Amino acid sequence: MTPRRLLFGLFTSAFTLAAAAQTLTRGPYLQLLTPNSVVIRWRTDEPTTNYVHYGNSPGQLDKLAWSAGMLTEHVVRVAGLKPHTKYFYSVGTINQTLAGGTEDFYFITAPEPGERRPVRVLVLGDSGTATTNAAAVRMAYEKFTGDRPTDLWLMLGDNAYAHGTDAQYQAAVFEMYPALLRTSPLWPTMGNHDNRSCNATTQSGIYYDIFTLPTQGQAGGLLSGTEAYYSYDYANVHFICLDSEESDRSPEGLMPRWLKADLAANKRDWTIAYFHHPPYTKGSHDSDADDEESGGRLREVREQILPMLETGGVDLVLAGHSHSYERSFLIDRHYGNSKTFGAKFKKDVGDGREEGDGAYHKRTFGPTPHEGTVYVVAGSSGKKSGGTLDHPAMFTSTNALGSLVLDINSNRLDATFINTRAEKLDHFTIIKGRKTRH
Repeated sequence: MTPRRLLFGLFTSAFTLAAAAQTLTRGPYLQLLTPNSVVIRWRTDEPTTNYVHYGNSPGQLDKLAWSAGMLTEHVVRVAGLKPHTKYFYSVGTINQTLAGGTEDFYFITAPEPGERRPVRVLVLGDSGTATTNAAAVRMAYEKFTGDRPTDLWLMLGDNAYAHGTDAQYQAAVFEMYPALLRTSPLWPTMGNHDNRSCNATTQSGIYYDIFTLPTQGQAGGLLSGTEAYYSYDYANVHFICLDSEESDRSPEGLMPRWLKADLAANKRDWTIAYFHHPPYTKGSHDSDADDEESGGRLREVREQILPMLETGGVDLVLAGHSHSYERSFLIDRHYGNSKTFGAKFKKDVGDGREEGDGAYHKRTFGPTPHEGTVYVVAGSSGKKSGGTLDHPAMFTSTNALGSLVLDINSNRLDATFINTRAEKLDHFTIIKGRKTRH
């Protein structure tokens, strides 16, 4: 045997042994979904090649996507896809399947931007406890949604307690939500506990290592140049994810300047913004006191960020941090503490329920300044911590574990907060332009 053949044989044998010894230790999970592409990630215990087989049925995965290198952190972008189409997939090497190839490994690409079709969004806040509480919240949502697919889901920060380490993310996210991760794209924001192991300025640390988020406007919206804050479109909804923990919140800061430009360019029917620190809360944190752990962030978000959001016509603002559920009236232009809140800031004094005082109604079907915003604190997906729960901006507040479910269909948004028994503890509706029937 020639030296060249011997070397090739040794390399081939080593490669085969490495592939054979390979074990999947994380994922797969979906990231950065667009109408024509998706990023699929997974982790293995040994370095190996990165291949995704996909197709229109589990038994016919006749297309292939891959990325170069022998890695343990596998990131493959699957492109050239059709909008709002279901694809099945598997992950592994060119000839070894580590996961997938069955009916429960699939993704559905996003609709064309602006297309009006039903959208379901799951919202989890402060879910990173890796406890039976978080599992109960997950199981209640699974019962509630049934066979209805989750189009996308949001995490509102404190995704992995208490320091956002890789091991804590493994337990609190990847082992807690494996089925959801492999079928629905996750769009997270960073909380104060996640930030203990990462740095927004340098884009380094665990949070930035494990998520693939848009920096160049790949999924809609304006490029932000950072994974700390970003925007994206899904159907007729524009989502804005902000970093309330570390990025500069002052008007001259890069994030507020980007936010203003992104809002000005937005033409979608609905606009939803989310971040970790709530501008209004009387839960386990107090937006008036803004305690040492919060470091003035709640006040700064309220004073600096809210005027931009409301001028940009944002319909719904979601936050966590307080381990409770609190939901406001349809309000506008209140940027002070709770003692300064009064009736003049309410665009609608009702409950927002069609069977009650009526749905909240906004005249314009699109982003229009100061027609009112609903603010929700949904930080009880992993634990509940009480508080006075009496902020006057809130229509209802409760100390209960749960998740928030958003259903958007054309000019109608329905929001439902469910507890660990899948019971509805709160719901409200916003209708834009001409009202529609059920």
